Amino acid sequence: QVQLVESGGGLVQAGGSLRLSCAASGRTGSTYLMGWFRQGPGKEREFVASITWSPGNTRYTNSVKGRFTISRDNAMNTVYLQMSSLKPEDTGVYYCAAAPMEGVEYRYWGQGTQVSVSS
Repeated sequence: QVQLVESGGGLVQAGGSLRLSCAASGRTGSTYLMGWFRQGPGKEREFVASITWSPGNTRYTNSVKGRFTISRDNAMNTVYLQMSSLKPEDTGVYYCAAAPMEGVEYRYWGQGTQVSVSS
């Protein structure tokens, strides 16, 4: 089993920044790909960004490219999502997830952290 705990959410004004953290514990060696997802009010959950533990390949959804940066600290088993130039449409619950490899379903999920962006 792998446990994921997110932190760093909060309320911020449009144009502001937040950094989310996802601490992984347990059988982290069984995970290869870490992702961030979000679910806005009345919306379905959507992919935001992903990164591999090694070699650190990243992917982003188009709406956050140039504004969000995903990174990881392998020694700390932690993944980060640096969010800048935030917009009200970025509001939602942000979830961290882990997958054993690319191309398969994310198997482990955190409890989520709320991000609210006011206009």
